[in-house]
Amino acid sequence: MNLSDFPLPVLGFAAFSGSGKTTLLEQLIPLLGQSGVKLALIKHSHHDFEMDKPGKDSDRLRKAGASQILLASKYRTAWIREGDGATEPDLFELLERLDTKGLDLVLVEGFRDEPVPKIEIHRPSLEKPLLCANDDLVLALAVDEAPIHDVSVPLLSLNRPQEVAGYVLGWLENQ
Repeated sequence: MNLSDFPLPVLGFAAFSGSGKTTLLEQLIPLLGQSGVKLALIKHSHHDFEMDKPGKDSDRLRKAGASQILLASKYRTAWIREGDGATEPDLFELLERLDTKGLDLVLVEGFRDEPVPKIEIHRPSLEKPLLCANDDLVLALAVDEAPIHDVSVPLLSLNRPQEVAGYVLGWLENQ
């Protein structure tokens, strides 16, 4: 799949671990929702995680060997797929699994090397390199203080999520 084939705008939030991606998104999502934006989020993790409660049916069936489980109720639906422990999930495969009806936008947390437009979160105090120096798909830089190097993308205040929301809404209008 190519991103141009996907029916919705996709916007990534990329950074090195510990930069505050989840914290920013936690603040940004309600602001976008207040503006009427219905969104989905795909989050990448480098860590193993458990979604099921130990001992519950879906957990027991997964541990029994089911490689995929779809758990559904009137409250929520979850798709669980066992990985091989070595291969990273493919973002475009995950996008294809979304139910896009009623959505306006897909946000992606992580997947920093994927070819999607993105906002980079950068904290100069962490002394990590700027992704935007080598990634033409970085649209803006959300920072807690000015970066030590000049950048050619707009700077947004990481401490003002409403400013980031305004940028995202403006970008969304042009998609």
